[in-house]
Amino acid sequence: MLANILVYDVGSTYTKAAAFRLDHDEFTFLGRGQSPTTLENILEGAGKAEAAIRAQGVEFDKFVKRYSSCSAAGGLRMVALGYMPRVTAKAAKEVAMTAGARVMQVVSADEPLDYRQEVLMEINPDIILLSGGTDGGDETCVLENADMICKLHTKATVIIACNKYAQRDVAEKLGKAGVNYVRVPNIMPTIHELNVKPAREAIHEQFIKQITRAKGLLDFRDTLADRTVVPTPGAVLLASELLAKGTYEEEGVGSLILVDIGGATSDIHSALPELDKLAIEERGLVINNEKQFSYRTVEGNLGLRVSATGIPEAVGPNAIIRAMDMESDVTPDQVLDFAQHLEDHPDYIPQGEVEKSLERALATCAVNTALRRHAGHYIEKADPIMGLLAGEAVGRDLRNVERVLCVGGIFVHSDEDKAKALVRRCFAEPGISLLPLYEPQVILDRSYLLYAMGVLGKHYPDAALRFLKKYVSGEAAPATE
Repeated sequence: MLANILVYDVGSTYTKAAAFRLDHDEFTFLGRGQSPTTLENILEGAGKAEAAIRAQGVEFDKFVKRYSSCSAAGGLRMVALGYMPRVTAKAAKEVAMTAGARVMQVVSADEPLDYRQEVLMEINPDIILLSGGTDGGDETCVLENADMICKLHTKATVIIACNKYAQRDVAEKLGKAGVNYVRVPNIMPTIHELNVKPAREAIHEQFIKQITRAKGLLDFRDTLADRTVVPTPGAVLLASELLAKGTYEEEGVGSLILVDIGGATSDIHSALPELDKLAIEERGLVINNEKQFSYRTVEGNLGLRVSATGIPEAVGPNAIIRAMDMESDVTPDQVLDFAQHLEDHPDYIPQGEVEKSLERALATCAVNTALRRHAGHYIEKADPIMGLLAGEAVGRDLRNVERVLCVGGIFVHSDEDKAKALVRRCFAEPGISLLPLYEPQVILDRSYLLYAMGVLGKHYPDAALRFLKKYVSGEAAPATE
């Protein structure tokens, strides 16, 4: 069968490719391949990934359409300027999620103007998120920040995402000073509502411009059907959201959790479609709003390589020993030494059953900790000041979630049963956490296709959703390596 759709993921180390046949709005998966990324010429590595697919007996249609995600750029440096500190921080993190940006600093009106200026000069960000004021609210702070930016003659692109009544004046100030800017709707139009999608798309455009310059992707981008590149974490999340929520034509599967554990971070994402039915007021204030459909938390100190020592620091070495899935005489010092070795040598592959079990134990503890930080909990002790009763459930409620999608090398390269077991252990004893009431179905992305469906879902949502439903049920055939 000829492949007429090809989706790449250009990473810092490897370029992956997945081949599909699209017929009558149905995807058939044909194979995947990978090759070391060639940063000097992305097309070379992509071509070798295609060759690996051809070696499996798959040929490409003359008019094959190519799409791509990318995780090789490292993320844009972003500074958020706003009015209230907690609100600005919340909004900035939500905007940066999946858009290819790293929030380096959040600065509010509480900070002196000279300090805000010092932050921008020191960080020299790629993007300045200029927020502040609900629609019809404060304008003074954002205009003051605009004047400061103009004096700095920054090369950053300013995303104007503030009070809509102040945006015109802000744009005029920046334009006269020769500062690049993009206007988008207010990211917080009311105290109950975040509107982050337009700002996120604006940052995504800047991400594309940066990676085409920094990573030599310009010629590669020109070969793509949509001439765009999606940040890989964003592609994975788009796939999970599509699977959970569905489309107008095709029903989704309902609430789910996505566990994404990498070398540097452990990310938890939950998609709860039923929350879309809540009125804005029922979702609560923005600063403590976990009642949104899509919600993501990132644990930057819990990774299996470059931040491996963060795991024993968080839970203690004895907890890691208890999480091992085999009997051993491993000592706490050996756990610490192993974590340090992984951190110092990110390319290291565990040798022997004891080291493999120890790596899975590190993953178990990382996921377990990340899940409990993501999920809500039951109040243990009444707090009259906050109006909280003992036993009351607060925060992100995951009790009715039935599916857990798992992404990351540990899930691909470990024995399948052992990989699923490490995740199930994290849900075995929820304690006071609002984790699933019943053991959820654990689904491993062992063929590494979630990113591809996230990219394709932007263009073929119904077909991508149908494929995802088959994939998570085991009906879609795995790739031939």
